[in-house]
Amino acid sequence: MRAAIAAHDFGTVFALARSEAGISYSKIAAECDIKPERVGALARGHGSVTTFEKITRIADALRIPGRMLGLAPRQWETPFSLRRVLPAPAQAIDADGDDVQRRKFFKVTAGVGLAVGLPDLIHPLAGRRVGSGVPQQLRERTARLRRLDDILGGGDTYRVYLGEYQATKALVREATYTEETGRALLSVLSEQAQQAGWAAFDGGMHDDAAGLYEESYAAAADAGDTALAGNALAFLAYQKVNGDHQAGTETAARSCETAGSDAPPGVRALLYERLAWAYAVAGLADETERALQAADAALSEPNDEPQPDWVAWVDENELRIMTGRCWTELRRPLRAIPALETALAQYDDTHARDKSLYLSWLAESYMTAGEVEQAAVVTGRALDLCAGVASVRPRQRLVPVLDRLGAYHAVPAVSEVLERARA
Repeated sequence: MRAAIAAHDFGTVFALARSEAGISYSKIAAECDIKPERVGALARGHGSVTTFEKITRIADALRIPGRMLGLAPRQWETPFSLRRVLPAPAQAIDADGDDVQRRKFFKVTAGVGLAVGLPDLIHPLAGRRVGSGVPQQLRERTARLRRLDDILGGGDTYRVYLGEYQATKALVREATYTEETGRALLSVLSEQAQQAGWAAFDGGMHDDAAGLYEESYAAAADAGDTALAGNALAFLAYQKVNGDHQAGTETAARSCETAGSDAPPGVRALLYERLAWAYAVAGLADETERALQAADAALSEPNDEPQPDWVAWVDENELRIMTGRCWTELRRPLRAIPALETALAQYDDTHARDKSLYLSWLAESYMTAGEVEQAAVVTGRALDLCAGVASVRPRQRLVPVLDRLGAYHAVPAVSEVLERARA
């Protein structure tokens, strides 16, 4: 084993782990975030692992000390002390509120603290009876960790969210509990799978995202949680719609039907928003408008009941954003620009990924309206905001806008932003 580790021969490592320690390939695959068939192929001598990300993931999953792989000591090798690895918050976030410094601080915090937290907390529960209060404790933790998505991109949060999901999945598999507690645990598991899937999608890992959304749907269905089942379908529709308009719109419509008319207003508003987006990408203006109206009607309902935390961000301003995005997609700038301008005026720069994304739609609408200089200004602002954000989506969204601006490279404002984009 030592020789295989030193040679980075992970196929032999996996084969020995199974033959000598009784660890199944499926367990290795789940912990190392590698497909089971890939683990088997490596164990048979086919292929190799060469990327830093995968090597460190294997090291952490199998608890291989860093020195044996030529790495720095892993976080779990020494007693954890946040104070030793982090600057004080006042130093990390300067008095001027520098957004890049703030994102760096949260990124480091997430990397050294949260990714290892939940497995340590719930490991003692494995194989024991879980009380009825545990699902709520996990749901509250999931809600707190969801706030990381306000500041960090999926490339930074994916491991954290995936670790949460995998730890809860182990708890569901290994602990004992009542039927009611089991349903509650499955509901939490579905919620965590969606959060991990979203981070994977945001980080450009689309196959992983789809797999997690499908697992989320299955867990929600088993739990009888129709709202979460509908949201899992909405996430899948969001992925599908760019490649297959019909499949995307059908899945989005099914998401609304699955959640049903009894779902909380915030849930229905979210799902109708995503249905509107699917229709807009498919070029269906009338259907888009009806879905946006349905979302608005749901948000306007008087309701004092608490909404699920996973829809807490859905409000009137979010609906304006989606309205502007939809009309941009449908090339109706006179409708899109006022909605986006109004919404973005209330959007803080600390939400750098999302604001840069929404600015890309505003820039696109200005281009469609023939306002080239203003499109260039907005594009420059989006480029500034998305710098250093671990998300592939802002840059992907800006590429077609920059391509369209390229036709006007002689305009000084355009020339400047094109140069910044190249840099």
